[in-house]
Amino acid sequence: MSLSIGIVGLPNVGKSTLFTALTKKGGLAANYPFATIEPNVGVVPVPDARLNRLAEIDHPARIVPATVEFVDIAGLVAGASQGEGLGNQFLANIRETDAICEVVRFFSDPDVVHVAGKVDPQSDVDTIKTELILADVATLEKALPRLEKEAKRDKSLATRVEVAQKVMAGLNEGHRARTLGLSHEETAAIYDLHLLTMKPMLYIANVDEDALSADLPEIDGTVPVPISAQVEADLADLEPEEAQEYLAELGLSESGLARLVREAYKLLGLQSYFTSGETETRAWTIPVGAKAPEAAGVIHSDFERGFIKAETASFADYSELGGEAGCRAAGKLRQEGKDYVVQDGDVMHFKFNV
Repeated sequence: MSLSIGIVGLPNVGKSTLFTALTKKGGLAANYPFATIEPNVGVVPVPDARLNRLAEIDHPARIVPATVEFVDIAGLVAGASQGEGLGNQFLANIRETDAICEVVRFFSDPDVVHVAGKVDPQSDVDTIKTELILADVATLEKALPRLEKEAKRDKSLATRVEVAQKVMAGLNEGHRARTLGLSHEETAAIYDLHLLTMKPMLYIANVDEDALSADLPEIDGTVPVPISAQVEADLADLEPEEAQEYLAELGLSESGLARLVREAYKLLGLQSYFTSGETETRAWTIPVGAKAPEAAGVIHSDFERGFIKAETASFADYSELGGEAGCRAAGKLRQEGKDYVVQDGDVMHFKFNV
């Protein structure tokens, strides 16, 4: 599974600069609203130093990291859901992403105009929240007549109507759908509507370079991820060794991309496991709590259907003991069955029937 994140924000918050830096893709970044006309999509490798260590041990022909897809859309303004600015046409581009990441301006630069005339992070967040809510209201207003008609023909679909009405009431009171306490069954009933406010939200504080380690105020009950779009842009132009030296000078141990992906994994309840050998060393993304057959199914559905067992070692043991042979000799290579809950960093080899 590949993680997909939609990036939103007001114009001139550094959203496109950040996207360009994170994906090392030549997207347009300019000092005026609506510089991004078409959605940009970039797929980037997930930074994970454990992959490099596994490659040192197994000398594979290739290294394949997990990936994350970023979808960058035009800056939203108040009234976007009713067509202001470039309208809500761009919101459709992030309806099927796994999460939404909002870039919030914290940096101070008089040469970069703010669409509202002043830097006010909470006001910016409220504006985007309102536009996402209004976009979902429009979606439900369009969908409800169809759902009600379908429910008249098939009584088993009545739940969908009830949940849609419940969500509509919550939205009209200014609440995001995700905060309404819907059960798993209720969420599943309206999943195909792809409501924007049902998606997990991650916040990036685009800060000045000297504020990367500063304490930030909470947004929607969570502390935003501090990233300097300008620093990330500078890093994107450097060779790996130079980038690490630059980060060290700033007192940082990792890039903004690494921090962002880690927080996104945490938000969505995801983790990585590895397969490694002479042919390939690879990271796979799975939900926290996934059992061994489900993890095998991420590689191929046949692996899940015909699952027999998984030879498994923790990354720590694999690294310390020099690979599979060392783990086997030390009794650290375990034979795990169908009920085994995969742990983050497990190094696994699956046995299955065709």
